[in-house]
Amino acid sequence: MTDARNSFVLAIHGGAGTIDPSRMTPERETAYHAGLRAALTAGYAVLADGGAALDAVTAAVMSLEDNPLFNAGRGAVFNADGRQEMDAAVMDGRDRSAGAVAGVLGPRNPVLAARAVMERSDHVLLIGEGAMAFCRDQKIPLAEDASYFFTPERWAALQSELERRRSGQADDGDQARKHGTVGAVAQDRNGNLAAATSTGGMTAKRPGRVGDSPVIGAGTYADNATCAVSATGHGEFFIRYAVAHEIAARMRWAGHGLDEAAHAVVVDTLGPIGGSGGLVAVDHRGSMSLPFNCSGMYRGFVRADGVTHTAIYREVYRALGIGA
Repeated sequence: MTDARNSFVLAIHGGAGTIDPSRMTPERETAYHAGLRAALTAGYAVLADGGAALDAVTAAVMSLEDNPLFNAGRGAVFNADGRQEMDAAVMDGRDRSAGAVAGVLGPRNPVLAARAVMERSDHVLLIGEGAMAFCRDQKIPLAEDASYFFTPERWAALQSELERRRSGQADDGDQARKHGTVGAVAQDRNGNLAAATSTGGMTAKRPGRVGDSPVIGAGTYADNATCAVSATGHGEFFIRYAVAHEIAARMRWAGHGLDEAAHAVVVDTLGPIGGSGGLVAVDHRGSMSLPFNCSGMYRGFVRADGVTHTAIYREVYRALGIGA
């Protein structure tokens, strides 16, 4: 086993679903890979300098939130009323400290709002106007107005989904078009784990809907004794099956390895019931698993050697000893 003091790992995701290569231009695919690499580079800089896993996942998720290609922060999807409502969470594996926000519009980086809840309040989850009041009190950087988060592509996706509903057309099953999430998990040089997740939710969701991302144990979880997990997909399923915690529980109580537990939950349990999605996870030994049960997941990882690896479709990492 590699000495954790001389090694570290960071894994990220940028959403999962029915990602159709025929709809992906080479330019857009290149842009996604570049966005994933930028996030890995941001987190790697923290870890390489001896920084904490919590700081690394925060930095990586902030990079993805700043990139309008991904459904978090700038570029978040719109709800049925044409408004953006964002959710985010962080968790520290050292003591299971956690913080989350839901239904917010204003923080340029919702992950910073979630971290402030963890570090500067007595609570775990704040929502809506109460969360926004907290953000203003804590001087969390806010956008000047909602136009900062607007992208034409997300607005067009909303109009398309609303028209589909009005016309009674069948759902085309393109989950990647309707939802997405970004997230990161890491183990630092001291062996500590952390997870962070951020999302705009689902296109045309009912106002007030909250998915799995800010629900500790569903879309986000970290415990030094087992693993750190950040999930992406159809949140209702991930909540009902407590996906992130289920993986940790299988490791703790059934003696499963990380990849065995993650694959069993994502592929064997969620897949057959329509719970489209995936996750990234790292365990207390520095092993990784990046399973998904759909056609693609924007994802990547970097270790102490500084070589970034990114993928979208079903490229397999087995040669590198990573569950995918």
